[in-house]
Order: sequence, then C-alpha cells, then structure tokens
Amino acid sequence: CGCSHYLTSTQAVVGEEEPLFSNLDLFLFSLIVGLVIYWFMSRKKPEPIPEFKKIDTPAPAARETSFIEKMKKTGKNIIVFYGSQTGTAEEFANRLSKDAQRYGMKGMAADPEEYDMGELSRLSEIKNSLAIFCMATYGEGDPTDNAQDFYDWLQENDDDMSGLNYTVFALGNKTYEHYNAMGKYVDKRLEDLGAKRIFDLGLGDDDGNLEEDFVSWREQFWPAVCEHFGVEASGDELSIRQYELKEHTDINMNKVYTGEIGRLKSFEVQKPPFDSKNPFLAPVTVNRKLNKAGDRHLMHLELDITGSKIRYESGDHVAVFPTNDSVLVNKLGQILGVDLDKVISLNNLDEESNKKHPFPCPTTYRTALTHYLDITHPPRTNVLYELAQYASDPKDQENMRKMASSSPEGKALYQSWVLDASRNILAILEDMPSLRPPVDHLCELLPRLQARYYSIASSSKVHPNSIHICAVVVEYKTKTGRTNKGVATNWLKNKLVTDNGHKSTVPMYIRKSQFRLPFKATNPVIMIGPGTGIAPFVGFIQERGWLKQQGKEVGETVMYFGCRHKNEDYIYQEELEEAEKNAVLPQLHVAFSRDQDQKVKLSITLLVPYTILISYYMYTTLCIWTSSLCMLEASLEPWS
Repeated sequence: CGCSHYLTSTQAVVGEEEPLFSNLDLFLFSLIVGLVIYWFMSRKKPEPIPEFKKIDTPAPAARETSFIEKMKKTGKNIIVFYGSQTGTAEEFANRLSKDAQRYGMKGMAADPEEYDMGELSRLSEIKNSLAIFCMATYGEGDPTDNAQDFYDWLQENDDDMSGLNYTVFALGNKTYEHYNAMGKYVDKRLEDLGAKRIFDLGLGDDDGNLEEDFVSWREQFWPAVCEHFGVEASGDELSIRQYELKEHTDINMNKVYTGEIGRLKSFEVQKPPFDSKNPFLAPVTVNRKLNKAGDRHLMHLELDITGSKIRYESGDHVAVFPTNDSVLVNKLGQILGVDLDKVISLNNLDEESNKKHPFPCPTTYRTALTHYLDITHPPRTNVLYELAQYASDPKDQENMRKMASSSPEGKALYQSWVLDASRNILAILEDMPSLRPPVDHLCELLPRLQARYYSIASSSKVHPNSIHICAVVVEYKTKTGRTNKGVATNWLKNKLVTDNGHKSTVPMYIRKSQFRLPFKATNPVIMIGPGTGIAPFVGFIQERGWLKQQGKEVGETVMYFGCRHKNEDYIYQEELEEAEKNAVLPQLHVAFSRDQDQKVKLSITLLVPYTILISYYMYTTLCIWTSSLCMLEASLEPWS
C-alpha cells in the first residue's frame, strides 16, 4: 500500500508543468554569484601589502662580490686572499695587508668565498697591483672549506692571467702525505695560466715552527715587492690600528652578543641548517671516564642531535666551539684593571671592509675573552711587536721587539721564552710587570678562538641521533711551574650530565671527511689506531657489525690497537672484545707499550690486497695498498 501511494504521488508531481527556474534555484544562483563577488573583492584587499613591506622592511643590499671595484673605490692595490680552516691563514693575511701600509701601498685581506674569483684577470687594471694567497691545506691535501669554490674554479677555467702579479704562502704539516698541497697547486696553476710570480712560494710547516717560517718568508718578501714595483719602505714602524673602540653606556642588552658565533640570539632560537656560522646546541647525554686508572683522564661523550636534521657518516669530524676558563678571564681583567662587563664594539676603521668587527659586536670584554678570543695559545711575534709600545721598561720593549724580529738571537729568545715555556698572554703579563696594554688593543690583536675537531667515535647506522667523542684531557706543567690546560678537553670534561633538569650543551656542527671505509663492504680492512686514535674505528666497527646484522657479506676486519698499560688505558676494551667474540672483528691485535721494558713494534706482512686505515690522535691518514704483498712496520707507542 505504501509503495503504490508513493508511485501515485510521484506521477502527480511529474505530470505538473513548472516554471524553468524555481524560487530555490534563483536563491542558490544569487548565493553563488554573491560568494564569487565576495571572493574576488577579498582577493584584491591584500594587494597593497607587498608595497607596504618594501617600505617598512627593505631587503638588505646585495653583497659586493667584485673585489676589483672595491679596490678601485678604496684606492687599494694589494689583495691578500686566505684559505683558512683554523684561522691561522686568515691571521697571516691580515698581517700582510697591514704591512702594505708600511711600504707606501694599501692592502686588504679577502675571503675568496665572498668574491668573484673570475676577476683575477682584471687585477692588471689597477696600477702596481699584487695578489697574495695564504693557502692552508686541510686533511688529505684538500682545500679549506672557504677555498673549495676557488679550487674548483682553478680546475675548471683557463682564463688568461698574464697581467696578474702574484705570490703564495702555503700552510701545512709535513707529517701529512700531501704536504702543503693546496698552496703548491695554487702557485703552479696560476703560473700555468700565465700569471707572474714575483716571489718564491713560501712553505709553512706546523709540525715545526709555522710562525718562524712565515716571519722568515715575510722578511724577504717585502724587499722583493719594493724592488719589483720600484717603491721604498716608509720606515714607519709604528703600530697601525685596524679597529676603533666604542663603549656603549645605554644599550638594549637584547642586542648584545653573549657568545653566539653568527646570528644574534641563535643559541636561544635554533634554526637549521647548522654549520660553522650556526652551530647546534647539542645536549650532553653521556660523559664517562674511559680509562680505569692512571693520572690521565680519557673520556667518552655522547651528544644528542635529535630533531636537528644533522646527518653524519662514519669517519666524519664533529667540530665543537669551546669557551675559555673563567679563572683565566678574571685574572686578565684584574691584571689589566678593566671592568669585564663593560659593553663595547670594535669597529673597523675601513668602512668598506666586509669585516666590520674582529668578533661579534656589541659585546662585553668578558664575553670576548671567554668565547671569541684565544687567550691560551702562546702569542705570535706580531702581537709581541704591537704590544711592545705599552711596556714602560725599555728593557722589556727591547726584548719584545727582538723576539718579533727575524734575527737569530730574536728567534732563539722567542723560542725559549715564549714557545718552550708555553707562555700565554696572561703568563707574559704576569712575568713582565711593566707591560700593561689597553684591553681593547689586546682584543684586536689576539686571534679568534677556533672550533676543535674530533673524529666521531660512532656509526650513524647504529646511533642516528647521537654523536660520540673520544678524547684525552690535556693538562701539563710548564717550565715556569704553571699548569696549562687544554681549552676544549677541560671544557668538555666539565660538561656533566645532571638530573636536576639542567642540560649541559655543546655548540657543534659536522665537518665532512674523506676518511671512509671502502665502498664495497666485502673489502678486507686493517685498522691501526693507537690511543685515542681508535675513535673513528669504533664507528667503523659498529658499522660493519650493523651490516652483518642486516645479512650482508662483510670483508675481514683486522684491528691493531696500542696504549700504555692494559689495566689502565685499554679504552673500549669491552666493545672491542665483544666485536671479536661476534666475529665482527675477527682479528684484534693489541700492544701495551709500558707493560714491559721494551717498546712494542709490529711488522705486518699482507698477502692479499687490503685497505689500510691509520689513525693517530687527531690526525688521520688514509693509505690504500693494492699490491699482492707489502710490508708495514707500525710503532704502537702513541705517547713517546
């Protein structure tokens, strides 16, 4: 019945004639039209906003990438490019650019990363122009990070450099296979492109006395420049200030740097990506002593990188930014009679310079001496020379200037009184009471406190959110009876893990390395690592263990490890022996150099091709043998 009723009703409705548009249709159509009009009207309202933004928040001016135009604008004719990883090459470049003024020229130091190096061929447009290159070599003959693009450009371009006058001072370490490779390459490549070398390549050896190498080269270099350009030294040996002091008496403290490396407040609001200008504050989750006994402290730290988007590979380095001991900073403030909490800026007298300040400003003297300046390294000769004018005792002035000279007596005095005695700036001020320089000039002269690099002792396959550090705390007595402490290792030692809610943090970033396991996991590997040189191999062993767990075929892994005493400093013993037990490390050979009268040496005969990985302390080298037979003698006395 219900069904028939429905059909009858439907037929009745269909049968009626209705108008083309009902009232409901008209209503819906009007509503749609209204919504469309409203949408178009609302779209037009925001149009003025971009114009408003341009007025109120102007975009920063484009960075000047033409060093030629800058030199023309400022009347400079000497440019000193630096490839620097630890700051030494940059320091030498600044010294050379300041030297130019004493020879009637005008110089500027320049980071090749900031300029268009394709303009080198245009340098001949400037009269009596000269390009100096202070080039450090990093790792296995690699360019430094800031010189990588320049290195690539030199390899890829064949520009005519026939109008370019140049010279190169190279910085390296002869214990590396590729000694001063970057400096040698720049020197040879520029010559091949037609440039004119006006003075011989300088070779600085950090394994010997890098400062002496540089001073000796520099003493011969400037007379050669004068002869080439037909100019004479002005004879003006007075101190030349690069920065002027400004004291802030009324400043918003939110605008004052408190230790940040780059962006203001970057430690309060962390934003990836993280690098040398923007380090990540990694919480310390583990800090334990590795050695069981002895008078040294070997430590294992773990840094939490959860949520940072930081990625690393086994063999990479972790760079950490340490801070100076507050005791040393306070002593410096007391001996110089300065209010360490005064807010200051050091502003570059050259307004056209890209480097406006020697360190982030405005800041306090305390922050500068704690976070930004190296106060523990023995000062270089140029610092002594500049400070000599502030010694009230003529004998002190004479000795300081003598140490800064290239005379045999001066070099010997600097070697014995400063280097051999490990005198830092505080020790020099304590032992030379007549020397009381203004603190702002001292801050201008001291080099920047640099990041420290450690081989990562973990595998990202096993610990994707954690980075492990293995290091020995540096502490020793000097010839003057003082106790000197390593800046970074003592600072890391005190990064304790607490349960009171406060987390110790370490500013860090990752530095990629060429120190790697073979690409093929089936390749056999021999790893030789004395002492804390075992660090990268801990990560390698973890990685090979992970690969085996994934069911992949892994080549034979052989480990040679040496330390002093088995019962004292056999670090990572449990982990190594567990890897040996599980066949991750089929061969584990250990040598304990002081558990017997004679030092232990190993002669290893390889009957098949192996990849040989050798790590010694912070220095790492990668050697690959592909011959069917080779002999290797390795002394496992890491502390002799």
